[in-house]
Amino acid sequence: MFTQTRRRVLETACGLFAVPLSLRAEGEWQPLFDGSSLTGWKPSALSPHSRASGNRTAGHWRVEDGAIAGDQDTPGNGGLLLTEEVFGDVEVVLEMRNDFGPDSGLFLRCTPDGKAYQCLIDYHPGGTIGGILGEGIWKRRGVRNYTFGETPEIITLNDSGTQPCPVLPESWPQFWRAGEWNEVRARITGDPPTITTWVNGVQILQHREPASVHPATGHIGLQLHGGAQFAGTVRYRNLRVRRL
Repeated sequence: MFTQTRRRVLETACGLFAVPLSLRAEGEWQPLFDGSSLTGWKPSALSPHSRASGNRTAGHWRVEDGAIAGDQDTPGNGGLLLTEEVFGDVEVVLEMRNDFGPDSGLFLRCTPDGKAYQCLIDYHPGGTIGGILGEGIWKRRGVRNYTFGETPEIITLNDSGTQPCPVLPESWPQFWRAGEWNEVRARITGDPPTITTWVNGVQILQHREPASVHPATGHIGLQLHGGAQFAGTVRYRNLRVRRL
């Protein structure tokens, strides 16, 4: 049976270790897209992807059927769609159902002019999803471990010294649901950062930067690559973020 003194001691100890509600909310998934409008997002025509238009527009971004849709507004002219809010250490997840042809990406710590760490969503022949690139930061090609063939059901494994692709080419048509919604997830932590990517719940790559070469905070962005060869529509839904 508790004495009054012991009860007060326990109540005090519980109070010391109680987590404030504001801290408990950290790390919880929060929506980045309300499903009906582009509230909280803004286009940016400051990246090199928007140079094809004399008006410096950022592509045609809108909401269609509960998804963010985007395509080039004039042949070859793309751009970025950025969150108004900036983030540091985060994990971001989305579902994509893009045409097979556009070159896109999930940008992390993005500047208004498009410098960012990128989870590649290069859904076209010769592209890859879940690769990692320092957009406007690296002078070298991005890190990847597989490449799409002439159709999205075909992949070729890359022997480039990166982590091996966890999905075998013969299993890819069952793993990747061509023409349907697929999930892409990326996490960035630290400075220099460690970047990890997943496709449909399977970790594709993890890369650690050797040095700090970019701001530790920035916008989350969606990319429409410039160039008429990357025509087509991108579609993203169920975008969510959690701070780490």
